[in-house]
Amino acid sequence: MTPEEVLRFAKKNDAKMVDFKFVDVPGTWQHFSVPLHELDIETFVEGKAFDGSSVRGFQTINESDMLIIPDPDTAIMDPFTAAPTLSLVCNIAHPGPGGTKKSYSRDPRYVAQKAEAHLRSSGIADTSYFGPEAEFFIFDNVRYNSTANIQYAEIDSDEAHWNSSRNGTSNLGHRMRPKEGYFPVAPNDTLQDLRTEMVLLLEEKGVPVEAQHHEVGGPGQAEIDIRFNTLLKTADNMLLYKYIVKNVARRNGKTATFMPKPVFGDNGSGMHVHQSLWKDERPLFYDGEGYAGISQMARFYIGGLLTHAPALLGIVASTTNSYKRLVPGYEAPVNLVFSKGNRSAAVRIPLTDCPPAKRIEFRSPDPTANPYLAFAALLMAGLDGIRRGIEPSEHGFGPVDKDLFHMSKEELREIRSVPSSLDAALDALEDDHSFLLEGGVFTTDLLEHFVELKRAQSDEVRLRPTPLEFALYYDA
Repeated sequence: MTPEEVLRFAKKNDAKMVDFKFVDVPGTWQHFSVPLHELDIETFVEGKAFDGSSVRGFQTINESDMLIIPDPDTAIMDPFTAAPTLSLVCNIAHPGPGGTKKSYSRDPRYVAQKAEAHLRSSGIADTSYFGPEAEFFIFDNVRYNSTANIQYAEIDSDEAHWNSSRNGTSNLGHRMRPKEGYFPVAPNDTLQDLRTEMVLLLEEKGVPVEAQHHEVGGPGQAEIDIRFNTLLKTADNMLLYKYIVKNVARRNGKTATFMPKPVFGDNGSGMHVHQSLWKDERPLFYDGEGYAGISQMARFYIGGLLTHAPALLGIVASTTNSYKRLVPGYEAPVNLVFSKGNRSAAVRIPLTDCPPAKRIEFRSPDPTANPYLAFAALLMAGLDGIRRGIEPSEHGFGPVDKDLFHMSKEELREIRSVPSSLDAALDALEDDHSFLLEGGVFTTDLLEHFVELKRAQSDEVRLRPTPLEFALYYDA
């Protein structure tokens, strides 16, 4: 849309308010709203002022004046407000003297825009497509607290196996066994209608959906696969996806979480990211004669991903909880190898003979990642692999077509793994980030603040005793 079309769209839908949404450094939407009369053509050029000092990863209080500049292409009617509300996703800028503006280096959306521009300037390709598969859990209840004298978390799902002996209310059975939640029909799958409501709303708001289903995790794990799109558009769609999933769940008396590992002893939630490069509307990752039908360029791209994987994990699996998912035994992609059709490898090549559908899938990310930063970082790692000609087979990254979950310890010793903690991933990011700085896509300033923010979260977790520690050590 143009700004003029946005104003007509708002009038047609009888909008009363305008909601300006933008993303913070960790990857969560923030917003503020104004009456419709405060939006005009100039707003799309001059922006609206806001205080950036309280936004995670943004400015200090002594330099907090910032601007949001709405992107007219993102205009939709917000589906969850009582008053008709126009929703606009915004870029962030610094106000300067004489009305000048400068794009903000820590705005994750700006990083994604720079990554797309860098790809075009590279001459390698002109378009990158990303297709995330984000998993999540739907619970009926969640309680948690962390104070000086209380440490606990409690979740519940009517589907969960632990409710098979519940008393006090009617108990109709048909509960999910752990790790057996994949594709069962009703009455075991109780969430079909809820997921469909999410799908239909996503499509109504311009996000095409390819499939929805129950996932492996027994207590309410779900997956809705949205159609691939360009890097920036897919990142925008991911935040809208999470917004719709959480709020549809809430208005149905449920709660949805994208936390990677909320349930002990069952599968965690990942965000497998499908990627491909195109030039002049021609797919570049297909070669019918190559291994798994991929081109040499695709192999180099994979080499870049796997070479930089430890550093990438600091961005694409950026919570302490991420590393409770990335452990052996739960279908978690911890092994730094590539393979055709093998879901136990960090990089999988889906088996298809269709050139436009030929892509690679990086399986280690999870949906707590900031999608703008995650997709940009993956693209930069892949491009580095292409520029340097990193052949993965020459660096011990496979291909490996065996089931990695059932290989012997001796065989597994030859295979490198992802970092085992957020701190280790952040160490790797600090040691290996020059590939992200190419073309000014990421900046040292952004990476330093990102690592500082994540280190602080890690320290918060590290300093607190856990209930399990009481079980293990209270009687020592």
